[in-house]
Amino acid sequence: MSQISKMSAQKLNFYYGNFKALDAINLDFNENQVTALIGPSGCGKSTFLRCLNRMNDLIPGTRVEGSLTLDDGQLYDPKVDVVELRRRVGMVFQKPNPFPKTIFENVAYGLRVNGIHDQNLIAERVEVSLKGAALWDEVKDRINESALGLSGGQQQRLCIARAMAVEPEVLLMDEPCSALDPIATQKIEELIFELKKNFTIIIVTHSMQQAARVSDVTAFFYMGKLIETDKTETLFTRPKNKQTEDYITGRFG
Repeated sequence: MSQISKMSAQKLNFYYGNFKALDAINLDFNENQVTALIGPSGCGKSTFLRCLNRMNDLIPGTRVEGSLTLDDGQLYDPKVDVVELRRRVGMVFQKPNPFPKTIFENVAYGLRVNGIHDQNLIAERVEVSLKGAALWDEVKDRINESALGLSGGQQQRLCIARAMAVEPEVLLMDEPCSALDPIATQKIEELIFELKKNFTIIIVTHSMQQAARVSDVTAFFYMGKLIETDKTETLFTRPKNKQTEDYITGRFG
């Protein structure tokens, strides 16, 4: 089956003021694939992830050079509607961040923001999203209770459901399991495996074991550069670059 590229970075540079945080990144993301971004802290992987839905626009003094495309459309074209871009490219953060609203309203929030007012459609999308996030059976009897009463793992799945409700095409995940226990982490990983049937998924993880378990492709970042990218199994068993090998065998980082 030929792979269809969904997003592509070409010669992407990113600056915080005068500091060059990303240096000439070339990376393609294929449809219905999970790509893991790995590397030591401060290597640029989260910065790169935030370029993909322009979250870095919110930080003063930042700038981007090079090309970043979604379905061949330039992400940083001045004509791009950033709100619409973030609907198409959803994001799940490191710490679960449910709103202080009911479980139902957390998932419905994005739909309302996007101008959907049909209550039946909203209810249907909320249920489908919670089922998609493997959470429906756990919360269907308390859908109108506060989301803040859920466990950490449930809150993170709720945030995934919230991102899914607006029917994005790409899901970005920034260390989505780092605040979770092993059982909750396993549920999220199983969920990622299911979600890639419908989404292109890009995940930043500090856990190489997690990258090996959930991703099809792994990209290794170091000091703002993309050192190596390959099929996950190949990268972990036969890395071409000595820096990659040193990192995955624990010699540094």
